[in-house]
Amino acid sequence: MAVIVTEKTKVVVQGITGYQGSYHSVAMREFGTTVVAGVTPGKGGQQVHGLPVYDTVAEAVRRSGANTSCIFVPAPFTKDSVMEAIDAGVETIVVVTEHVPVHDAIHFVAVARSKGVTLIGPNCPGVASPGKGKVGILPSKIFMKGDIGVVSRSGTLTYEIVNAMTEAKLGQSTCVGIGGDRVSGTNFVDVLERFQNDPETKKIVMVGEIGGTAEEEAAEFIKANVRKP
Repeated sequence: MAVIVTEKTKVVVQGITGYQGSYHSVAMREFGTTVVAGVTPGKGGQQVHGLPVYDTVAEAVRRSGANTSCIFVPAPFTKDSVMEAIDAGVETIVVVTEHVPVHDAIHFVAVARSKGVTLIGPNCPGVASPGKGKVGILPSKIFMKGDIGVVSRSGTLTYEIVNAMTEAKLGQSTCVGIGGDRVSGTNFVDVLERFQNDPETKKIVMVGEIGGTAEEEAAEFIKANVRKP
């Protein structure tokens, strides 16, 4: 068992015809992720690196069996992209896009939670489970398979700490970058609970960041519910 990204994860990349979507669709596949399709409205029928491109997420899900979306669309269009993915029935959404308007994030985070959809981000590096796959922009070369779960608000701090762990032969089960925006689809407590319940995760590293009360809320949850070091 892994947290969020598993062997059963099938990814559709929204915004695959843009530079970031195109580049990271390849990087995700090279890491072992099953990327099955891309979506860019008006560009259905094309291919990007051998992946079929569809006009809508619903069509991509229907034809490819995608259950996870990774979103690389400009901030003004992110809300519609997230809502489209939710309506299409995907189980997990990773929103890499930064500068998403706060009111847009409030709306789609609330809808995702009401529908039981796991939403990571916005403004996040994503999720990686070494040996299983990654969804997002986390650099592949820093990871090593192991039993330590990592959760962080900061992308660059995640990279630094995971790289140091790997150099010290401390491998990771899953690394989750939840994003540092004011409104996030997934918080520390959400991920800590998953790590506590994950038999492949034996230890946990949590990386905080300046601002807000997320770390204090996590500390209270850890005190009451987390038994892993």
